[in-house]
Amino acid sequence: MLQFQKYPENPIYGGPVTGTLFDVYVTRENGTYRMDFSWRPKKALAVAFSQDGLRWTEPQITLASEEISGWEDDINRNCVLKVGDRYQMWYTGQARGYSFIGYAESNDGLHFDRVLDEPVLIPERQWEGMSVMNPCVLYEDGVYKMWYAAGETYEPNVLAYGESKDGIHWEKAKINPIFVKNPNCEYEQDRVGGCQVIHDQQLGYLMFYIGYRDIDTACICAALSTNGKTGWRRYQGNPLVVPSAGGWDAYACYKPSAYYDRENNIWHIWYNGRKGGEEYIGGAFAQGNFSPEDFK
Repeated sequence: MLQFQKYPENPIYGGPVTGTLFDVYVTRENGTYRMDFSWRPKKALAVAFSQDGLRWTEPQITLASEEISGWEDDINRNCVLKVGDRYQMWYTGQARGYSFIGYAESNDGLHFDRVLDEPVLIPERQWEGMSVMNPCVLYEDGVYKMWYAAGETYEPNVLAYGESKDGIHWEKAKINPIFVKNPNCEYEQDRVGGCQVIHDQQLGYLMFYIGYRDIDTACICAALSTNGKTGWRRYQGNPLVVPSAGGWDAYACYKPSAYYDRENNIWHIWYNGRKGGEEYIGGAFAQGNFSPEDFK
């Protein structure tokens, strides 16, 4: 079983000057880590870059809220995907107690423009409640695949799946929600939330997600599926990252984003930790790789 250790430098990003930074989405391009995240005091989405995953550039806003839209008083919880020379962003817009998923594009990955005035995904089904949020999108064989959280607005309850040919018009899976809490697991007996899914050729679809013991106490877990929709098996070593008593993340460890450094055989996880009202970004790492036999 992998044993994740938190970075000694935690929290590695954010502090009293920046205010709350949360819900990271980390990718790597040409040897550089890119971290997209939510910047709560600015009501905006931002990006930072790093060569080692520990030391990051100053935050740069990529998309700001747009209250005139009627559904984006706040924006947060985004993912960014580069397809060809175009950067595509799916993000969460929030207003009047609802959450929706919007879409924007960029040529340089720094300055994003909305493509539509309306969201591309809204809550429509009973189990989606008031909110759809936390999109994670992969592009495979000409198909956009989205995993998203749904349910309550303060913290979502379940994870769902949809597909699209253009990234704008989505068809939700008929078997949704695809992943729900396991009340027999102490670390997720209340609900599950925001995830990142990675398609590994050897493992399958590896999902890192939030498990909630209660609505205020959260940790980071993993599950595996051969097709990314059904047959999810939880990692026997769950939870991967838990709050540290008295630490900067003493209350909760939220929204994981993971990257496997294949050259050095190391898994990295970045997440936002919370203690009281303070919320910043930290990370953890583990030597080695996951084994399919460790998921049941």
